[in-house]
Amino acid sequence: MNQLNIQIIGTKSCNDTRKAERFFKERGIKYHFRDLNEKGLTKGELENIKVKIPLEELIDREGKQFKKRNLQFMVFNIEEELLNDSLLLKTPIVRCGKEVTVGYKPEIWKNWLS
Repeated sequence: MNQLNIQIIGTKSCNDTRKAERFFKERGIKYHFRDLNEKGLTKGELENIKVKIPLEELIDREGKQFKKRNLQFMVFNIEEELLNDSLLLKTPIVRCGKEVTVGYKPEIWKNWLS
């Protein structure tokens, strides 16, 4: 079987992140998990991701962290905020080579596997 380089970026408390992990586990696909509570995205990683996914789709405007920081009332640079506070990211971010998804997207991941 071909070796996919799957990276799941999220938090252990995120349901969709856990579902993403289960998706790959059930199919016997090894993946690397990065917990955003421990390590955020580097500038380079964010650059690579935003080539595929607009910053506006990466920031979780519904999330606890967004509300906790009252960002709905502020003007801010999305990229700067995501680099400084990785808990603002929508999760999971799943990467496979140059491909990236945000959220639970099994239909796209199935295509990666075929």
